[in-house]
Amino acid sequence: MNRFCVKCGAQIPDGINFCGNCGTPASPPAVGQPSYPSQPNYGYPQQTVPIPGAEKKLTAGILALLLSGFGVHKFYLGYTGAGIIHIVASILTCGAFHIVGFIEGIIYLTKSDQEFVDTYVIGRREWF
Repeated sequence: MNRFCVKCGAQIPDGINFCGNCGTPASPPAVGQPSYPSQPNYGYPQQTVPIPGAEKKLTAGILALLLSGFGVHKFYLGYTGAGIIHIVASILTCGAFHIVGFIEGIIYLTKSDQEFVDTYVIGRREWF
């Protein structure tokens, strides 16, 4: 009795413990019941659905790293008030405040797409 991979839907012959398509460990079928894929992929690679808002992560991170003293990343994400505060703080500290923007850029780029969207796009968190 053939089984199907729970990840990609590829057929796994009896006696094989891993999917030959994606390498996922094969789970044994329930006693007396064949296993079927939840969504057949018909031999095509599994496609991922992009997360709305995740496209802003890379741009915001690069802007924060390169133009951190000007708060451009804040304006890009729609935080006008925070962007103005960032500019004023940079002027008052003779540019030393740029380190905040640089750190934010690193934080943006190290978060997963979902974490970035949840925190900065949906949650509208302006600082760190």
